[in-house]
Amino acid sequence: MKILKSLVLIACVWIAVGFSKAVIYDKIPDSFPTLERSKEFPFHKGEQLTYLVHYGFLNAGEAKLTVMNQDTSIDGNKVMHMVGEGKTLSVFEWFYTVRDRYETYLDEKTLAPRKFVRRVNEGGYIIDRDYHFVPEEQKVNTLRKGEIKTPKDVQDMLSSFYYLRSINFEKAKPGDIFKINSFMDYKMYPFYVKYLGRDEVKIGMGKYRCIKFVPAVQEGRVFKSEDDLEIWVSDDRAKVPILVKANLFVGSAKAELINYKNLTTKLPKVEEKKGFSWF
Repeated sequence: MKILKSLVLIACVWIAVGFSKAVIYDKIPDSFPTLERSKEFPFHKGEQLTYLVHYGFLNAGEAKLTVMNQDTSIDGNKVMHMVGEGKTLSVFEWFYTVRDRYETYLDEKTLAPRKFVRRVNEGGYIIDRDYHFVPEEQKVNTLRKGEIKTPKDVQDMLSSFYYLRSINFEKAKPGDIFKINSFMDYKMYPFYVKYLGRDEVKIGMGKYRCIKFVPAVQEGRVFKSEDDLEIWVSDDRAKVPILVKANLFVGSAKAELINYKNLTTKLPKVEEKKGFSWF
């Protein structure tokens, strides 16, 4: 059951950025490269990304990430409304059912979260979370635990994904580790991601130019080791996650892009050479 839960989590929240509650590397640097925003916006309203989650040779789940096509404001600030949804497919429903929904409302100017909603139903286990972020006062208001102080730059589980897509990695060097402060389950969790450089990856829709990352995850839980979660995102303005691969204690899993709508740019597809033919 934990495996299926993690598969959908992987797809939905980096795709949930492969977020694990405790994110640890053996050697964390004392300082981190500065995260600079790209001049061009990587996504816009109406964007939708759809992923198929595989466990071994089986299709286990589906995840969708949508930038809602609507105008919304929170506390007088214009925001973009993002929704991440994950579910198990019918072949697994008899064993374990997952219906997860994450929502974030990002300030259009700063990409700081203004509101976060989490609705989780995993085999009957229910999680409801509602956070109201006030970045100007470095705090988040929660229904359960009241006001909680936060660092200056803080993201939620889903907003971290969109924030990372906005980062300019042109000056990044392979091996660089970046840090993001993520608020989850009423606590702050530092999230570390290692930049591995440029790569090409092949999925069902074709082969794409990508940049590769390894999020730090806690060794000894669902994953075999801290580097057993790999993420490839398109090497372009949009930085769309193309493929996520995970080596689990029991088998392996992957989530790959199977459909997309309304991207800000065309994905960088690699034209593959055809084999020799007499015809």
